Amino acid sequence: MPEVERYARGERGESRRTIPAESGAAAAYAELVREAARCTRCDLYKAATRTVFGEGPVEARLMLVGEIPGDMEDRRGRPFVGPAGRLLDRALEEAGMDRSTVYLTNAVKHFKFELIGRRRQHRAPSVSEINACHNWLDRELALVKPRTIVALGGTAARAVFGKPVRVLQVRGKFVELEPGRQAMVTIHPSAILRMPEESMRHQSFETFVSELRLLRNNG
Repeated sequence: MPEVERYARGERGESRRTIPAESGAAAAYAELVREAARCTRCDLYKAATRTVFGEGPVEARLMLVGEIPGDMEDRRGRPFVGPAGRLLDRALEEAGMDRSTVYLTNAVKHFKFELIGRRRQHRAPSVSEINACHNWLDRELALVKPRTIVALGGTAARAVFGKPVRVLQVRGKFVELEPGRQAMVTIHPSAILRMPEESMRHQSFETFVSELRLLRNNG
């Protein structure tokens, strides 16, 4: 089985949840999680199992923003624990980075899906759903205060920049959002998994790892 696919299927272990240290910021984070658990700002909460809030150290210098929780994330209540999350773990490892030092979240906190038979098929969030959830991302940014934000894919880029972004035109480039804070756009790990050829997946994964190395050196 190709290496990228094998890792995404979970044959290389699993990441652990990072528990924020006891502090005022940790208490604020816990309260934010409780508030988000009751969110009804859009209709996605009606079908989703739960709110999937961000996780990681509240003092993290790096925040990775994905699109929306997947089926596994919705069931377990944690971001990036499905196939794309496992591929992200591998990429971070190869880039010399530790997931436990990174704050991970999504632009939208509830799983959006279409039921096909017994399978819950992921669907991309609408602009109105992204906007409805922006309050939570703004509050995560205000609490964590990351030096660098990475938008994984177009949905995340729209949430971070507040406008449509063509990922392939800007990926891998640092953009200053404000003094002391920069952002970079790249593809979402799930996009790598969807590529039809193993050679394409391998090349795209290597490019993704090289971008993560840039973060390590410039964060």
